[in-house]
Amino acid sequence: MSGRMPRQSFGDIQSFISCGVTLPDPLVSVKIRETCRIAHAHGHNWVWINTCCIDKSSSAELSEAINSMFEWYPKAEPPISTQPTLPSAGASGSFAGGWTLQELIAPRYLIFLASNWALLGTKSAFADLVEEISGVDIEVLTFTRDVTKVSVARRMSWAAKRQITRLEDDAHSLMGTFDVHMSTIYGEGRAAFRRLQEEILKHTNDHTQFA
Repeated sequence: MSGRMPRQSFGDIQSFISCGVTLPDPLVSVKIRETCRIAHAHGHNWVWINTCCIDKSSSAELSEAINSMFEWYPKAEPPISTQPTLPSAGASGSFAGGWTLQELIAPRYLIFLASNWALLGTKSAFADLVEEISGVDIEVLTFTRDVTKVSVARRMSWAAKRQITRLEDDAHSLMGTFDVHMSTIYGEGRAAFRRLQEEILKHTNDHTQFA
């Protein structure tokens, strides 16, 4: 979603509940209200939003969520990307976010919504454009090629210019793409990426990541 919208946390939502604040209240962010509205309109009783459904005060819960996201996304019915209008190729914005990479790759079925929450279309319909913007091979986006069959160097290239807010998330956001799991340690800085490389080497003989 656009960076102009407030990102309300798990703690914020808990505070709203304790104070009797309900979903229609303007204190609740537009992102949360509209996501819930659209999910309900599609017959879903539950919705998961990564910015406010993870208790980040619990290191165990945070680590489990980060390690599981790539497996969770394909199971959603269907995943919805609150992505603003698709930009032209090479444009910056939400598509450049580090976490967006796995959100584009993992789900088989992904819906894009415009900034006014109108339906734009599906990932398969926009596959050519998404490939052009993100660099991710269209075969991976459309599930005609398994992401694990793509060279390590190629997968690394998809993340090369992506933006992150926490240094460690440069590694954390790539774990699913490389089918590895590791503990999340905020505060270790660049060491997280080194640990990611070590985990990748444990699972493959492909050393192209060092090219």
